[in-house]
Amino acid sequence: MGFMPVRSWWGWGTIENRVTGSEKTQLLGRVTQFLDGNELREHLPPPVDSLGMSPSRITPPAALAHLASSDPHDRAGHAHGKAFRDVVRNLRGHVKSAPDLIVRPECEADVLRVLDWCSDSSITVIPYGGGSSVVGGVEARFDDDRLVISLDLERLNKVIEVDQKSRAARIQGGVLGPHLSDQLRAHDLTLRHFPQSFEFSSLGGWLATRAGGHYATGPTHIDDFVESLRVVTPTGITESRRLPGSGAGPSHDRLFLGSEGTLGIITEAWMRLQKRPTFRAGASVSFTDFMAATEAVRAISQSGLNPSNCRLLDPMEAFINAGSTAAGGVLVLGFESHDHPQDARLARALELCADFGAEVQPMKSDGPATSADTWKSSFLRMPYQRDVMAAHSIIAETFESACTWDRWPEFYHAVTKSANDAMSELGILGVVTCRFTHVYPDGPAPYFGVYAAGQWDSLLGQWDHIKSAVSEALIKSGGTITHHHAVGRDHRPGYDQQRSNLFASSLRAVKSTLDPAGILNPSVLIDL
Repeated sequence: MGFMPVRSWWGWGTIENRVTGSEKTQLLGRVTQFLDGNELREHLPPPVDSLGMSPSRITPPAALAHLASSDPHDRAGHAHGKAFRDVVRNLRGHVKSAPDLIVRPECEADVLRVLDWCSDSSITVIPYGGGSSVVGGVEARFDDDRLVISLDLERLNKVIEVDQKSRAARIQGGVLGPHLSDQLRAHDLTLRHFPQSFEFSSLGGWLATRAGGHYATGPTHIDDFVESLRVVTPTGITESRRLPGSGAGPSHDRLFLGSEGTLGIITEAWMRLQKRPTFRAGASVSFTDFMAATEAVRAISQSGLNPSNCRLLDPMEAFINAGSTAAGGVLVLGFESHDHPQDARLARALELCADFGAEVQPMKSDGPATSADTWKSSFLRMPYQRDVMAAHSIIAETFESACTWDRWPEFYHAVTKSANDAMSELGILGVVTCRFTHVYPDGPAPYFGVYAAGQWDSLLGQWDHIKSAVSEALIKSGGTITHHHAVGRDHRPGYDQQRSNLFASSLRAVKSTLDPAGILNPSVLIDL
């Protein structure tokens, strides 16, 4: 057996890939240019055996005992997701939300048996894919002392069947991104869904949270790739018919897409696939004015060119993560296809950019690194770098939303003002960055970053104050509380304002039918 990397129980990814050496020094040097007053003392994670977790209170039935783990390291690793506040709590040794047991089913029948057992025994079930939630979606955060298991689907990780003619595959829900990609590569196919969490997130997790992928336009949300779903609920199994499209009533699949494990466990899905791209074209585009840059992006999004990458970085985001000094930010443009060259599409997009005063820097594989190259590398390392900043009392977290183009300028100013005002109220120094992750003909999906000099003893309270202020601004300014990170427990207040009370009542009625004992991920989306 080859080398197996070790997952970090307290932070992102693997221990072997953590940020060290010159990467760590340069990161802290860049960020602290704007954060005078930060103490920069590193706080290391405590040993698992010092966390003082209570012993597990659950004894599984004999038929399920071989699937269950009460190992302290396992339980600590399943206590939280991977948000900033999760990492800080882990570094502080606060893992009171650790589940009593981790249960890893090996087949769909195991999932049915687990749900039957937990329904009969009043045991709460938190579905767990890759554990990459940044909204409290996998955390047992309850006021009472209930019994909890984490249902980890990592063993349901196979591509079961491939239909080459229809270009689709039947896939188990627990497969992580890289393993799925490897299995499809043998068929020269790809799902073409690459969220930043790709390495440590699962197909079932993407479906349950309506995840957005890396691509800026065209099919990019996981919804776009679903042919049919198979879902195990406490009252039985439901499966939609596999079809390219249907107008037969409300969509079965859309009931479970975004349900975040509250209605059932997605064990299998038929997913639409694509041929692996062979033609690519791209460029890095600098602007002198950020709002002019956003207008260029609007023109591209409404042109029908459908770039695979249309990622706009504002000046601060471009400097911190791409080393660019462009006064108006940088646009990373990319086109790809399996079937035909993309140079003409890129050329037309660059013409549109030129209308707004752009300066083009073509991407060259044999030349010096461009801002786009630097940013792409940084993008993949961002979660690891965030952990380093958290350990040094630097607040480093994000908000992602979406709004219509007519609201965009006011939306941008309202959100950045709310973050800056919140930091000023706390008496801490910080900066706000913005980038577009996805763009649509009717609006952008802005992704705001906050970097602030926090104090270790009050770090969580400081972050919660900023998050509350910005979340309120997102909703009041006509945006969504989340574009692709899901609701979980952290976004519930904003989601309660975004959706109607009548729709919430409808969700409760559905849940009472599918999960009458209320064991599945309580307090996510709705309360019973």
